[in-house]
Amino acid sequence: MKIVIADDEALARRRLRALIAEIGGHTVLGEAADGREAILRAHELAPDVVLLDIRMPGMDGLEAARHVAAFERPPAVIFTTAYGDHALEAFEAHAVDYLLKPIRRERLAAALERTRRLTRAQLDTLRADGGGGAGTAARTHLCARVRGDLVLVAVEDIRYLQAGHKYVTVRGSVREVLIEESLTALEREFGERFLRVHRNALVARAYLAGLERGPDGHVYARVRGADTRLEVSRRHLPRLRRLVRLAAGARLG
Repeated sequence: MKIVIADDEALARRRLRALIAEIGGHTVLGEAADGREAILRAHELAPDVVLLDIRMPGMDGLEAARHVAAFERPPAVIFTTAYGDHALEAFEAHAVDYLLKPIRRERLAAALERTRRLTRAQLDTLRADGGGGAGTAARTHLCARVRGDLVLVAVEDIRYLQAGHKYVTVRGSVREVLIEESLTALEREFGERFLRVHRNALVARAYLAGLERGPDGHVYARVRGADTRLEVSRRHLPRLRRLVRLAAGARLG
């Protein structure tokens, strides 16, 4: 099988490479040092399996696995970790297996053989059964595909989210990208980080600059770091006005 190794420790990556070489019959296509890089390598190299550490800086392995599982033809995921307290989260993230460090060759060989025996239909069923879990933490990044490439947008950099016909526009610090996700699901996932201003738009609380009335009589939200103004519906206007007043008072205080 073709394998990508993701671990923030170079020594751990070398050890896994050595174990895989001892087992034989597999090819390591590449390595990654964090969750974000793991997603990009998995998309670029199309491995059969990703050996994924859980605790890594930036994006952790659990979130990376959720992004990888959304690929059109996702690889299997085997978690490798020094901590035994993430087993439930790992299987909610669609893992085929969960290996505790220090990893023994026999245990790794068994996990790879189990993965090899799984058919595509069985892998799809495993992912469908995983579901994401009610206690799953909110993502730190959203994932978009732009002309065949994978683009990751940090949630903390997002100015607003606006629903169109089939897609949601994600306005980041530099560019806009489109994702195939539900605005309602995004609002539920990220809670108070975003404010509903209209049935088709959420604005990042941190980037709400103020409200203004347009020549058409409608009220619009000004978004810091974005040229676009977002129309505010009458339903959401009272709450937004309160928040803007509170923010202004806090700045003056």
